[in-house]
Amino acid sequence: MSIIGNIIWIIFGGIFIFLEYIICGLLMCLTIVGIPFGLKIIQLSVLGLAPFGQRVEYNEHAGGCLSIILNIIWIFIGGLWIALTHVLFALLFAITIIGIPFAAQHIKLAGYALTPFGKSIR
Repeated sequence: MSIIGNIIWIIFGGIFIFLEYIICGLLMCLTIVGIPFGLKIIQLSVLGLAPFGQRVEYNEHAGGCLSIILNIIWIFIGGLWIALTHVLFALLFAITIIGIPFAAQHIKLAGYALTPFGKSIR
């Protein structure tokens, strides 16, 4: 079921989310300071391409207060805007019964996009 969901996801905009995240991640990696943020965006792009069948979990060895500091910086750099975009798409998909699973995936992506440090994709 997750394969069918991922194929439909890609057709209905998942490829655009993936390309947006890849371009943003590569642009963030141009500076030394932006490399940790760029790598997290690239991880988010993989989840944005095929979200069905994947889980986002907290790392037990998250790095302590460093991940908290990076999450706070990330919220101001772009995490808030990415999360709001996913919430908007979730509201649009939730209008129909068929779109509810896609809305749930957008909510999962919004949570990961808001605070990606200290979490991993499984």
